[in-house]
Amino acid sequence: MTGTQAQPIPDGMHTITPHLVCRGAADAIAFYQKAFGAVELARLPGPQDKLMHALIRIGDSPLMLVDEFPEWGSFGPQSLKGSPVTIHLYVEDVDAVVERAVAAGARVTMPVEDMFWGDRYGKLEDPFGHQWSIATHIRDASAEEIRAAAATLCA
Repeated sequence: MTGTQAQPIPDGMHTITPHLVCRGAADAIAFYQKAFGAVELARLPGPQDKLMHALIRIGDSPLMLVDEFPEWGSFGPQSLKGSPVTIHLYVEDVDAVVERAVAAGARVTMPVEDMFWGDRYGKLEDPFGHQWSIATHIRDASAEEIRAAAATLCA
């Protein structure tokens, strides 16, 4: 193979990119398009009408997806009975995005509220078992303000 030197991190990618395993990755792409305005960039079909790989972009961030392949040890949160991982999404209008995600099939796990650290913030579970925290930054708080507010919650 000949050509130019490949970049260690391809254009448009970040150092860390979430890679979600979903039972029904094609349906997950459709959900993320409706809920979060995702744009599909690539799709690699595999056996049994499953996706071996897909790439979408939400805002300025890429997100990879793949279908479950139990024979390869690849399971999503529905098969694992949950996920310890939460994907954080900053948006212009958290209330509108949460409303749109719920209309598309997400479930609110923490209602949107103004938080002491300066974000308007809420949490969702998508129809594929993935956890999302969604926020709009509404004010800058100092480290001292954040520590003091957190201390009152733990007292």
